Amino acid sequence: MLEKELWGNTLETWGISILIIVGAIIIVKLFALFSKKVLKPFIMRTPNHLDNLIYYSLESPIKFAIMLLGIWIAIHRLVYPATFVKVIDNAYSILIVLNFTWVFARLFSGLLELYWEKKPDGQVNKMTPIIKRAILVVVWIIGIVMALSNIGVNISALLGTLGIGGIAFALAAQDTVKNIFGAFTILTDKPFSIGDTIRVDSFEGTVVDVGVRSTRLMDYDKRIITFPNYKITDANIINISSEPMRRVVLNIGLTYDTTPEKMKEALEILKAIPGRVENVSSNPSDTTAVFTNYADSALVIMYIYFIEKQGDILGVTSDMNMEILASFNKAGLEFAFPTRTVYIQKEEK
Repeated sequence: MLEKELWGNTLETWGISILIIVGAIIIVKLFALFSKKVLKPFIMRTPNHLDNLIYYSLESPIKFAIMLLGIWIAIHRLVYPATFVKVIDNAYSILIVLNFTWVFARLFSGLLELYWEKKPDGQVNKMTPIIKRAILVVVWIIGIVMALSNIGVNISALLGTLGIGGIAFALAAQDTVKNIFGAFTILTDKPFSIGDTIRVDSFEGTVVDVGVRSTRLMDYDKRIITFPNYKITDANIINISSEPMRRVVLNIGLTYDTTPEKMKEALEILKAIPGRVENVSSNPSDTTAVFTNYADSALVIMYIYFIEKQGDILGVTSDMNMEILASFNKAGLEFAFPTRTVYIQKEEK
């Protein structure tokens, strides 16, 4: 009975081939069990992360390689047409190359996650997913090209087609590409970090997120403003949070009936205020109060002070303004406002 033929092969030959494939499946299952119960726990106990990476890179490709080997042995015991032999051999050659490609893809992916995913301060590097995908695409393209070259496909024509397709894609998605490179520039050059207060050209706000395509800032009205990353990298950026102190300039107007003595008193009051307000530099060299101008409706004082880095800008500014208002009211100093004096000439009858 075993000598009967089915599709050009005896039943005995078919049975042995099937048993070889079943044996390969059993070996894969045993390897997976050994890996889970013995190898993986042993590796997890070691302080070195490199062996974890090697285990991650090789485990699944080894199981796939065992299955490939079993199927290859089983199939090559059978007799089949020459054209089918060529198809099988070509498919097997492609799968071997792709299996090695899989190893390298997992290896590079693991290395990136191990050494670059987290910054020294513990924050997740947001460029990791982008770079990871880019590396995987490159690795798999190289693997596919090598696999096709291995079976005699004309690679030059294929590369030409890929080149034309790449140019077309770059032209169609140039803004997206610019934003991705902008994100890469921001996260590597680090002109600012999340939580920093920055000024981009004329806009000022706090950085709340740096994404792949855009950077989001929150202004002082709690509105979220989204900037494309390439515009951020092309703009003039001032990182206010990196400055040791924040300079504030006020122009204060007093009424024209202010006497020279009262003006001197106002200047002395202003110079003394920083020492009474928290998070304002009390160093005399950081405070300036000078009588600068005769305006249309006011005698103008230019007042300069510095808010220390840890101080909340809006809160400290409010505290300073309240202290100025209270001190001037106590001293009897009047703030100027636009006024107009009208003289009416009375005609004599």
